[in-house]
Amino acid sequence: MLGIFFLILLGLSFGVFFFRKKSGYLYSLLLVMGMVALTTHGAVQALNGNSQSFVHGFNNIFRSATDILVLDGLSAFFILVINITLLVGLLYANGYLKPYHSRMGNLRFAVHYFSYIWLYFSMLLVVMLRNGVLFLIAWEMMAISSFFLVIFDADNRNILKTGINYLVQMHVGMLFILVGFLLVEKSTGSISFDSLPTYFANSSNWPLFLLFFIGFAIKAGFMPLHTWLPEAHPAAPSHVSGVMSGVMIKMGIYGIFRVVLATQSDLLIIGVLLLAVSLISGLLGVIYAILQHDLKRLLAYHSIENIGIIGVGLGLGIIGKATNNQMLMLLGFSGALLHTLNHSLFKSLLFFNAGSVYLAAKTRDIEKCGGLMKTMPYTALLFLLGSIAICGLPPFNGFISEYLIYFGMIDTMHGAGFSQSILLLFSIIGLTLIGGLAVFCFTKAFGVIFLGSPRSKQAENAIEVTHSMIAPQIISAILIVAIGVVPALFVKPIFGIFSHDLKIIIPEYHSFIANLSGISAASGVFIIMAVGILLLRYIHLRRKPIAAGPTWGCGYTLESSRLQYTASSYADSLSQLAKPVIRRKIITEPISENDIFPPSRAFSTHSEDVFREQLTNKPVNKFLDWMKKIAIMQTGQIQHYILYAFLFMLLILILTYLNFI
Repeated sequence: MLGIFFLILLGLSFGVFFFRKKSGYLYSLLLVMGMVALTTHGAVQALNGNSQSFVHGFNNIFRSATDILVLDGLSAFFILVINITLLVGLLYANGYLKPYHSRMGNLRFAVHYFSYIWLYFSMLLVVMLRNGVLFLIAWEMMAISSFFLVIFDADNRNILKTGINYLVQMHVGMLFILVGFLLVEKSTGSISFDSLPTYFANSSNWPLFLLFFIGFAIKAGFMPLHTWLPEAHPAAPSHVSGVMSGVMIKMGIYGIFRVVLATQSDLLIIGVLLLAVSLISGLLGVIYAILQHDLKRLLAYHSIENIGIIGVGLGLGIIGKATNNQMLMLLGFSGALLHTLNHSLFKSLLFFNAGSVYLAAKTRDIEKCGGLMKTMPYTALLFLLGSIAICGLPPFNGFISEYLIYFGMIDTMHGAGFSQSILLLFSIIGLTLIGGLAVFCFTKAFGVIFLGSPRSKQAENAIEVTHSMIAPQIISAILIVAIGVVPALFVKPIFGIFSHDLKIIIPEYHSFIANLSGISAASGVFIIMAVGILLLRYIHLRRKPIAAGPTWGCGYTLESSRLQYTASSYADSLSQLAKPVIRRKIITEPISENDIFPPSRAFSTHSEDVFREQLTNKPVNKFLDWMKKIAIMQTGQIQHYILYAFLFMLLILILTYLNFI
């Protein structure tokens, strides 16, 4: 039944081209809501242990001995994450896209909504398909539809260039996944995820894992395969950025989960490799984020950081599997999966906040913001909530998933050997550093954007965004608080996924759930106290007259907002420490000895991503230089082109004669 409805809704998606802007949005919303209701019902059933299979036919065509669409616990969890993020993102888009109505036509909006619907459908297919060929088709659909979403404002050539770069890198990743499936098909005769256990039982595991990992890691954004991510997220509209960061990059995590759960040997090598890559991604991601001026680019680098945290949980789970430590395996995998949900909530919320700031202040440059808390109180409060959550601080959701990972490492250290204890100790230190630097980064971001005085006319004239943009953010905020206050409600189903699939039975299960209940009680008390204090303050201040005036400046009157602490000066000490991995550009005109009365000069600093420069920009520039050199062959003379064809045919004849081909 699900398969039939799926095909019907896919066909109906073409109807968006027959509507104007506003009616096209409502039509798209109805389609998405219908699919959300349908798939959520199936996902809840699957999480309760009732796995479902669909599309039993056509198996011979695709050389698949198993069902093509399967909805198990892992697929169900990702479907719920997809549904929440895509629906909230589309609700937010209604208000966010209104300023674009006056300068873009109906066709542009129709393509945008059509691409959004197909991105949603393709991600649902990705997490349910088992056949490798169909999986790659859905993966390609996901790349193309998201490409059109990124280039929504394609009148800007930089955005179009960014979109093409993104699409090329997605195809590089798909090539690695394709090679992985071809190796599986050659060995087992079947191109399917269900054939992975058979392959891993008879062959070395780490080479195939590495192929799949590179392919999926490009999508997920692990360093150094992340170079598309900090460019594509800022280029896309904010609701698309929230969806891409919140859930689309998690399709890479889903793929890694599928491969990891099938592995049977070389587990320690795979676990340590994944742990090392993840810690590097987390640390470098947050360091690069601290040095950014563009708010959306800052959030994009934090996506890399959080992918690193998810990878740490995955790596620990594999190490637990290698050492037969069921507690570490359960907490590592569960922490990674819960952080996947948590990140989708607070990161989409923060990208929506960034969109609100952009529409109100007409800039993403945090150096041009300031003082927005006075004019945008709801946005400021929601940004603060998201900032606390992403830093992994209680009482919100980020703390719970990181707690699972920390608890797994600390609990394992008690009975571990020397080498394993050192590995876990370094992991704890690395995760702690990531958390501390995240606090540093969002202290900077919140302070510079929302506190102090306006740093530009646009910031000074900013007003709060509409309720249609605030309401979807509140939905995400409620879920963030709910996971932090009642974590057991969300952790138990995740434990059930791995207990069922990996046959994990741990005697400490009930005591650990009791610990979560303690966290729940403490979080509830903290929130009640905080709300109570704010309420008492409000009541007390209402009874007294309040005089408003400028802040006392110790006898000095601030004449220019530029004399405030900037984001660059706030992060300057860290940029000095991070020189080995950061390329810092200082742009200014030097003062010569002869300039007795030097004129005014501009001074600016920019931090460049070393990996993007070396792995993307340099090879692309070399390729373009080579193309320019052979461009002399394009003479425009038809006789020259006939000569090229003749020479090519002559070359083929010679090679054939010499038995080279």
